[in-house]
Amino acid sequence: MKNLNKSIILISVSCLVFILGIFLLLHSLNQTNIDEHEAGFSDFLDVSSLIHVDDSSSLNEIKKNLNLFLWNQTDLPDYLPIVKNDIIDNRYTHLQNLDSIDKFSTNMEYEINSIAYFFKPINDNGELVIYHQGHSGDFIEGVDTIQFFLEKNYSVVAFSMPLFGMNSQPIIDSSEFGKVKLQSHNQLELLEDHDFKPIKFFVEPIVVTLNYIDIHYDFDSIHMVGISGGGWTTVLASALDDRINQSFSVAGSYPMFLRNEPKNFGDYEQHHLELYEKASYLDLYVMGSIGSDRKFVQIFNKFDPCCFDGDLFISYEQEVKNIVNKMGNGYFEIYLDDTHNEHIISDYGLEIIINEITS
Repeated sequence: MKNLNKSIILISVSCLVFILGIFLLLHSLNQTNIDEHEAGFSDFLDVSSLIHVDDSSSLNEIKKNLNLFLWNQTDLPDYLPIVKNDIIDNRYTHLQNLDSIDKFSTNMEYEINSIAYFFKPINDNGELVIYHQGHSGDFIEGVDTIQFFLEKNYSVVAFSMPLFGMNSQPIIDSSEFGKVKLQSHNQLELLEDHDFKPIKFFVEPIVVTLNYIDIHYDFDSIHMVGISGGGWTTVLASALDDRINQSFSVAGSYPMFLRNEPKNFGDYEQHHLELYEKASYLDLYVMGSIGSDRKFVQIFNKFDPCCFDGDLFISYEQEVKNIVNKMGNGYFEIYLDDTHNEHIISDYGLEIIINEITS
């Protein structure tokens, strides 16, 4: 009987050891998969091969191709917005150092428009900040950021993304789909054909507004700050338009090879194949960085519940810096904000931005 009990104990212990071994093996394999997933397989990727901008000639060629893709012409659009001066919007009457607000309306195809507000400070330092809201809606969501720059005597022009905020949500009548009310960016794909690219709706209002500002104002510097989808817009706008001196994209984008998690894949504009065949995300980062008195800065929220959290940017940061340094005229930097767990431009993020602008 004693021998039988010993055998049972030995068998039980052996089974437990076997089960524990299997568990540890599976855990190890799973952790390896997680590590590869989080790294976006960047350890196996030559990141520099995704950067096609390495001199002024290649930069200008890519910019020309982007303009052709967006507008079927080699230059940026040259028309002007409709301007209404000195409007009253009670949502903003409490702002400090606010003298007046002008309303800029950019009207585009399919009755899609963009309404921007130009906040003029009482005390003016001669510099302009373009603020671009993301997918959360109207730029009223960024009123604290607008106030931050007004208090520091910057003029501010604020935008919302297409179809959001005060912008129109038109109904299109298609022979293929019937009547569709455009409410989300993914629906913009319905408008696309060989000669028309709805991606233009995201950046054309900025270009058109700067056309007006160029004529009527003489700012010493123009900066752009965007959060989330507005951060994505900042990437593309600063790559296309050299009038933007310093640009700051907060929680705005990762290159495609880092978008393995569904939350990072984004809307239509974030993964438009034809666009990123013309210029990769890394190309756009370089293009926004290059030029006299130009810089491009990314800020990521380490604990962002929405998207682009963590520090995966390490996989490409140095490669982009190397290209910018090689071209010899520009600046690229990335900051990680670990002071909060929200999808916002934090107080720390604003301090980073103002320090970069004034440095």
